[in-house]
Amino acid sequence: MNSKSNAQAMETEKIPRLLAQLAIPAVVAQIINLLYNIVDRIYIGHIPGVGAAALTGVGLFTPILMLINAFAMLAGSGGAPRAAISMGKKDNKTAEKILGNCFAILMLMAAALTVIFFTFAPQLLTMFGASDKTLPYGVDYARIYILGSIFVLIVMGMNPFITTQGFAKISMMTTVIGAVINIILDPIFIFGWFGLPRMETAGAALATVIGQFMGCLAGMLINKKWNPEIPFAFTLKPDWESVREIIKVGFPSTLVQIFTSVVNMAMNAIVITFSSTAVAAFGICTKIQNITTVGVHGITNGLIPIVAYNYGAKQKERIRQSIRYGILYGGGLFLIFFAVLESCPGFVLKLFDASDNLMNIGVPALRILAVAYLLSIPGLIYQASLQGLSLGKESMYISMTRQAILPLVFAFILKWFGNLNLIWVSFVLAELCGIPLAMMLWKRKGEKQIQF
Repeated sequence: MNSKSNAQAMETEKIPRLLAQLAIPAVVAQIINLLYNIVDRIYIGHIPGVGAAALTGVGLFTPILMLINAFAMLAGSGGAPRAAISMGKKDNKTAEKILGNCFAILMLMAAALTVIFFTFAPQLLTMFGASDKTLPYGVDYARIYILGSIFVLIVMGMNPFITTQGFAKISMMTTVIGAVINIILDPIFIFGWFGLPRMETAGAALATVIGQFMGCLAGMLINKKWNPEIPFAFTLKPDWESVREIIKVGFPSTLVQIFTSVVNMAMNAIVITFSSTAVAAFGICTKIQNITTVGVHGITNGLIPIVAYNYGAKQKERIRQSIRYGILYGGGLFLIFFAVLESCPGFVLKLFDASDNLMNIGVPALRILAVAYLLSIPGLIYQASLQGLSLGKESMYISMTRQAILPLVFAFILKWFGNLNLIWVSFVLAELCGIPLAMMLWKRKGEKQIQF
């Protein structure tokens, strides 16, 4: 798709090709981002003499990081689908207005989050489990990252608008540029190369902030040069009616992101009643899930703007077709990983330097959870489709049910049988219940909304 035909292609390009064009750059960006996170932790873990304490301190910053990401999603997931719907109606002025108001929301949130998290970083890290030994490293990382979180919010909040207009490669480049710069600067700042002082975790945070700033700057410059559809025209005088609608659509996604952190802590509390090694196994399986489902999440990122645009253009058959291909592509991409996880889970766990005890717990856990990951694909696709129709509340119902409520309910019941493997089965049962729920909500809400 070239810059002159992007909007038209959203309405006329064959769905299989269009979905691939929007999804592949999203997958690449997520893989690069995962790679950066792994490399970043490797560098921190190798800080001479303090690597273990520094790694723990930075790890305890994760809940705060997830909250920052969640609020960035508020603007992106709330505004981008509405902008795409307006573009489908050939009303680019309204789409531009929505983008400007989302930028205003991001600026207000950046100011509030920076003040709150910077002030209370030591208390929050202590609450999350920091000790006297690990707290200084966590605070050094947190405060520098928080001061630069405005760039994180802009990149995460604005990228969905770029993808919405069909410029998925531009969206990808903002992430890739930031991650590559981060990876280059990490060892320089952390270890004090080229005559610079050794900054340890503060250096890791500074590298991240600079990388995010450069990604943010690149995104704006590239978008300004090659995007004729909705130019960045920011406003610091928001239209509060538009803001209310954006928050109405985006808040459910933010709430799910926040609640997911709580659910992980609650699930750990259940799992630890068996052993601390079981908690470690669950953590590794979660990391493996993030890696192996990256293709599915790339599909959902591409699906949302297609559904939204064609809803605005009143092309209901294209919406239905995009859902079918979303499930087909998502399932096809994950089947490769599914085969690996089922046939050689021990090999995968060894990549994480798993001990013999962890292997005994992790092998059956990974095989069971792989089934849950496969079953999650229809739910994820229907969630994204409802999000594309600005039905954020209905999308939240699916997500909260299959990701949070049912896994905890089943796990709480099954733990009384005293078999750890039944805890992993709770995720499979949750996804089995989630599929008919997702299909029902789509039929009752989604299909009803696209009856033009």
